[in-house]
Amino acid sequence: MARIITISRQFGSGGRTIGKEVAERLRIPCYDSEILEKVVEASGFSRDYVEERGEYLSGKSSFFQAFVDRDYNGHSIQDDIFMIQQEVILDLAKSPCVFVGRCADYILRDRNDCLKVFIHADMESRARRIVEQYGEKSDSPMKRLKDKDSRRAAYYQFYTDMKWGDVRNYHIALDSGSLGIHKCVDILENLWKTF
Repeated sequence: MARIITISRQFGSGGRTIGKEVAERLRIPCYDSEILEKVVEASGFSRDYVEERGEYLSGKSSFFQAFVDRDYNGHSIQDDIFMIQQEVILDLAKSPCVFVGRCADYILRDRNDCLKVFIHADMESRARRIVEQYGEKSDSPMKRLKDKDSRRAAYYQFYTDMKWGDVRNYHIALDSGSLGIHKCVDILENLWKTF
């Protein structure tokens, strides 16, 4: 039986909502912004600083990022944040839980009791969701989706050396635009019991 569920997701796909609802049904914690708070506490950096660097590379490409803001050993503050985040996730994974984002699937890659999930949806469903649910402006949601996804993908590839969203990195990929949030939750709840 799975003890841990990791949810990677496209921006606007409802992955965070799915993770929280699955955790509620299973009566286990869901960690998303809670990881951020623990990293802020451990690092001493501001919440905004950690939030921006805890799941996204800055607007630059991963190739460019590899050479920017690094000391003579090739180390950066973003690397420190990733390492603290990794320690937080490993500590929290001592008990059953759901993780949303933050490369948790990669960090827990050696665990046999970890169900790795990718949530995606078509652009129209995601654009509608970020306008209706997140309060984004309706004039450029597609641009916002592409920007967030490309920065998430660059961060994931930089720290894992794997392609974000590649189905080979996950046990299951769910289309929340077609299935709906509640059906995705049902599927993951059932998988948790049989995985």
